[in-house]
Amino acid sequence: MAEKRVLVVDDEKLIVKGIRFSLEQDNMQVDCAYDGEEALEYARNNQYDIVLLDVMLPKLTGYEVCQQIREFSNVPVIMLTAKGDDMDKILGLEYGADDYITKPFNILEVKARIKAIMRRMEPKRVMGEAAVSPKTVESGEMRLDCEGRRAYIAGKEIGLTAKEFEVLELLMLNPNKVYSRENLLQLVWGPDYPGDVRTVDVHIRRLREKIEQNPSEPKYVHTKWGVGYYFNNE
Repeated sequence: MAEKRVLVVDDEKLIVKGIRFSLEQDNMQVDCAYDGEEALEYARNNQYDIVLLDVMLPKLTGYEVCQQIREFSNVPVIMLTAKGDDMDKILGLEYGADDYITKPFNILEVKARIKAIMRRMEPKRVMGEAAVSPKTVESGEMRLDCEGRRAYIAGKEIGLTAKEFEVLELLMLNPNKVYSRENLLQLVWGPDYPGDVRTVDVHIRRLREKIEQNPSEPKYVHTKWGVGYYFNNE
């Protein structure tokens, strides 16, 4: 298995040192940045499997860094933030973050969250045979490349975050099946995820903004009021 590469961004050098040491024990390659500009420089010039990004940074905030990374990369981003910050803001969902961890954190929790995201990024395989899900899924003008984790509408690529892609992939692979918000949270974020169902709503809203011509009258991702969400292109 190829060595995983992680970018850790925090202006508190002791925190960075601790995370780096722990991840290197798990044979991960770790780069470190201590301000927003340095973080962007690293992200532009290297390929990472995951980025750990503190919210409060010198020069550029974590939100600004995340937003700019999203202009050129769909790498999973985990925000590191102080307790008590507003949930929607913590997630940095308006900026494209995939997950968040509050400080002070247990390094084992950080590692577990990183591994969970990396597992979900790996192609799903059963007994070493072909992937369970098809390599591509198509519906009308929408096409998903499940291996490359890219989405296209009418041949044009739509920039989705890892979580947005996973939500869309799950719904597209199961058309007309209604998933409750709790169900989506469990399937996409995992049973140990500390967030609540608002996470799902914000992701669906962002997803619609990207794939729907008119997000208030969706063509692809529909709401069944009081129940949940489903995919239908008819």
